[in-house]
Amino acid sequence: MGENENPAESQETPRPIEKVARRAKRIDEAPALVKAAQRARRMLPGDREVGDPLSTAANRPADVLARYLSEVTERPSTLREMGLAALQVYQSMSEAQGRGRGVARCAIVFTDLVEFSAWALEAGDAEAVQLLRDVASAVEPALQAHGGKVVKRLGDGHMAVFGTAGEAVKGVHDANERLQGVEAPGYQPQIRAGVHVGRPRCIGGDYLGVDVNIAARLTDAASGGQVLVSETAKADLGEEEFDFKKQRRFRAKGAPKDLEVYEVRAR
Repeated sequence: MGENENPAESQETPRPIEKVARRAKRIDEAPALVKAAQRARRMLPGDREVGDPLSTAANRPADVLARYLSEVTERPSTLREMGLAALQVYQSMSEAQGRGRGVARCAIVFTDLVEFSAWALEAGDAEAVQLLRDVASAVEPALQAHGGKVVKRLGDGHMAVFGTAGEAVKGVHDANERLQGVEAPGYQPQIRAGVHVGRPRCIGGDYLGVDVNIAARLTDAASGGQVLVSETAKADLGEEEFDFKKQRRFRAKGAPKDLEVYEVRAR
């Protein structure tokens, strides 16, 4: 502290700033302004629940900011609502450019390593983890090379989305071919897959809805190296490049009872 500095004056200096801060806080939390901001959000396009755990699970910069805005404000706040409104519109614009929120049509793919769990019990954690790394290094580039976006890893499988069913099927076939170069003691990795075309909802970087469940159920019913597609995916594939075999006894919990399913192979 300097010789001419008055302790009392140094303590008084922040008071005008504190008054401004308190006044700004009262304005920010004014019920009428908060309600007006909330009404404006309801009129804007996009997910009105942006900021909740489900909508911010992807850890993109916008998701992190939305989580921050939701967590740091314990009381209703006009600035919070305005910030979330901006993110709501931003996500809506991003989704309109191809990431979908129940609007964009895409091919949904699930893959699964055949008999991996039984092998892993015998091989142990170290061998299993190394194999999963090797499998990811083969499968993910194959899917991406055909226009796929890997949504998430699911233990020994993947979920991905593609623009078309043809790209999806080619990506899975390519992935199985690349897996032939992956070796593990006593195990030859091979994937099975299910492909369905629909309009899933994209929330927080994940895809949700009935269409996603159908693709997952198709994968559960497939055998090693097999790719099963729904009737909607088959309609997109065409007869020139692929051969189809109808699965006459397909039954899967969570899938429509009248769902027609086909095994697809490249010609």
